[in-house]
Amino acid sequence: MSVNGKKVLHMDQNPYYGGESASITPLEDLYKRFKLPGQPPASMGRGRDWNVDLIPKFLMANGQLVKMLLYTEVTRYMDFKVIEGSFVYKGGKIYKVPSTEAEALASSLMGLFEKRRFRKFLVYVANFDEKDPRTFEGVDPKKTSMRELYKKFDLGQDVIDFTGHSLALYRTDDYLDQPCCDTINRIKLYSESLARYGKSPYLYPLYGLGELPQGFARLSAIYGGTYMLNKPIEEIIVQNGKVVGVKSEGEIARCKQLICDPSYVKDRVEKVGQVIRVICILSHPIKNTNDANSCQIIIPQNQVNRKSDIYVCMISFAHNVAAQGKYIAIVSTTVETKEPEKEIRPALELLEPIEQKFVSISDLFVPKDLGTESQIFISRAYDATTHFETTCDDIKDIYKRMTGSEFDFEEMKRKKNDIYGED
Repeated sequence: MSVNGKKVLHMDQNPYYGGESASITPLEDLYKRFKLPGQPPASMGRGRDWNVDLIPKFLMANGQLVKMLLYTEVTRYMDFKVIEGSFVYKGGKIYKVPSTEAEALASSLMGLFEKRRFRKFLVYVANFDEKDPRTFEGVDPKKTSMRELYKKFDLGQDVIDFTGHSLALYRTDDYLDQPCCDTINRIKLYSESLARYGKSPYLYPLYGLGELPQGFARLSAIYGGTYMLNKPIEEIIVQNGKVVGVKSEGEIARCKQLICDPSYVKDRVEKVGQVIRVICILSHPIKNTNDANSCQIIIPQNQVNRKSDIYVCMISFAHNVAAQGKYIAIVSTTVETKEPEKEIRPALELLEPIEQKFVSISDLFVPKDLGTESQIFISRAYDATTHFETTCDDIKDIYKRMTGSEFDFEEMKRKKNDIYGED
């Protein structure tokens, strides 16, 4: 909005950047936040060496968020590392998701003949182009279901599970009966992201995900945006059904439009579920990951009799988010029962021994309306997905509702003759 010439005042009730998706530092603050008694033990090293994400996510190397960062040049404020590998859970063990053809041929995830059929399928996906019907091979991407497409290539259940959950990154099996176009594009995104750096399709910023909102806050400031942390919101002032301002500490800031997350407008959102997240501090890499200092583990739902997958995101001291020799693994999934902590047991077993756990259960809030009348535009709560693609879809959707036009990456390019431009 600042780049588009709007006057932006950004108020945050928290003393830190990033709201729900902040990185908490020093470690003492994390203990306080989760109401753990006493101080972190000396074995945890220096408190200020820690930057612990509250919400675990990675960036798809070829995804929308990386595109936004590149176009706006927010990349100049941060450094990224490639996540060292993605793993998938099968029959109680974890296997590496192949990231090269050689790894694929050597992988024990599927048999030799399955690999050949799978390879044919991947070639089809790579050549597929929505705009060129010659690449469809008799498939109607808007009508043919994914289930039918798998049948066309004679892919077995193991390959189907692997493709849907480890490549297309679906968390449930609902996608099987939907048109195959979306799934094909998700697999393309995965393979194009993987092709960029080779180890995995994911990137992660040094010093934690809290660097992202700070980078965008700097961008806004360069274009004249004003930022206030630690600013309590007393009231959102609405006249004739339309927002006209925000009251804080006795003063009113007037506005024509308001963007906020669900925590500011409890009466305008509804709960559609819950996510459990468990932050685990370890003094060792995860077993069977080849001592990786970062990785992702996917536990597909059918392996643990669930409807939705469980994810583990692991990073470490190598990313300047933990003290030397320490690892942070964050387990997350959609809550399905009355005992969410039981649901994630299979993931915690992979991480043993765990030095310290921090458990949070968050309500998933979504706005009750599009904000057209009130001009109050509310973001959706962060879901259990392992990357930022759904978050970017939400940003683009809010942009469209606010401006009436589609979000255009080109318009986000830094203006060459910025009045606020940096030298």
